[in-house]
Amino acid sequence: MRNISNRTLLAWFALISIAAFCLNAAAQSHITGTLPDGATYVIDVPAKWNGTLLLYSHGIAWGPNPARNATDPLAHGYLLRHGYALAGSSYATIGWAVHEAIPDQIATLDVFASLFGTPIQTIAWGHSMGGLITAGLVQRHPDRFAAALPMCGILGGSVGWVNTTLDSAFTFNTLIAGGTYEVVNITNPDQDYAIAQADLTAAQESPQGQARIALIAAMYDTPDWADPSSPEPAPTDYATWEANQFPVVLGSLGDLPYFRLDLEARAGGNPSWNTGVNYATQLKRSEDNAEVQALYAAAGLSLDADLATLRNAARIASDPGAEKYLSENIILNGQISIPVLTLHTTDDPVVPVEDEQAYAAVVRKAGNQSLLRQRFIHRAGHCQFTPAEMIAGFETLFSRMATGEWTGLSPSTLNAEATALGPKYNVLRLNGQWVPMAAAYEKFQSPPFLRPFDAFSH
Repeated sequence: MRNISNRTLLAWFALISIAAFCLNAAAQSHITGTLPDGATYVIDVPAKWNGTLLLYSHGIAWGPNPARNATDPLAHGYLLRHGYALAGSSYATIGWAVHEAIPDQIATLDVFASLFGTPIQTIAWGHSMGGLITAGLVQRHPDRFAAALPMCGILGGSVGWVNTTLDSAFTFNTLIAGGTYEVVNITNPDQDYAIAQADLTAAQESPQGQARIALIAAMYDTPDWADPSSPEPAPTDYATWEANQFPVVLGSLGDLPYFRLDLEARAGGNPSWNTGVNYATQLKRSEDNAEVQALYAAAGLSLDADLATLRNAARIASDPGAEKYLSENIILNGQISIPVLTLHTTDDPVVPVEDEQAYAAVVRKAGNQSLLRQRFIHRAGHCQFTPAEMIAGFETLFSRMATGEWTGLSPSTLNAEATALGPKYNVLRLNGQWVPMAAAYEKFQSPPFLRPFDAFSH
């Protein structure tokens, strides 16, 4: 029998599995289909395609998981009208699907090439877990991409980021839950959820409990401003800081057991640890240190005593095989060979802005800092970018690719470019509605990531 290449088989499979292919009056192509592992994909190609493909990686999904090739309809429409083809996959599984996502995204590129030919250039972009996947794609497959735009990404790498979630859970379990909350090796996430809701809600009723909630928040560097529809608190209004952090801590510690259950099943055990961690040192490094100090003093509670309790609590070790799985899926090594522009809101309660410092550090250690630029939007919320802010970022990246130089990166220039796009794109999705929002790029330097772990940590 004649040998058939894997790429040819994939192309045949894609053609057979296409669920929809329509050619409208303007000859714009919209294609959906299924990859061999069950992941779906969606591809849009404009009538006047400029030869550039944008491969979008979406964030973590827990429910319905359709393929997506853009962040939102407004950005989707703008990019198509300006000649860019868009593609993306669903990934084969929900949850921490990094292991499946990277090959599924590459397979989607192969499908695209089989149908439309190899693009002149391909740009990877994505948000949240998709920001990590974007960084992972250009790290593992540098020959397939010309540039990348990770947004609000878990750029501290999977191991470091999961370790920070362990630190907040460990602090809660030790100081508030009395050892009843499963931090790792999850067996009953519903029970953990109930404990987190009941114990944190009760703690919020007293100044002592509020001080301890602030300490829990500090171990993750939870920002003092979480809701972009609310006013930003004053720099020393620590009571409002904690009031803003409370629902974030409540939600994250309620949801964390379900995330860990999925992750531990994939990894074959517990991949994270706090052996050797000094929580007094962690607090000193945290952006929330002054808040914690002030609230403990106001509550008449001994911070030294609580830190001693944390110091003396039994530590958690990782399972080596599980840690290896999480490292492979994925930690970042700074080996980039193409321009990378990252975007992050300054007050992100889900993926703290400190992740940006971790990524910059490994890129610098690898000697590739000239290829990386990081820009920040002064706003609360996770991935809360306006379409105009994202488009301005894209235009800057396109310019870098065309000229070989980084230009137009000042906040004033980026804000002017975003504003010039008009009111249609200077909007933010809040509570199910698009509301006007001014461009908010600002000069900002990311604070240090609290739990660095990367290729240089081995």
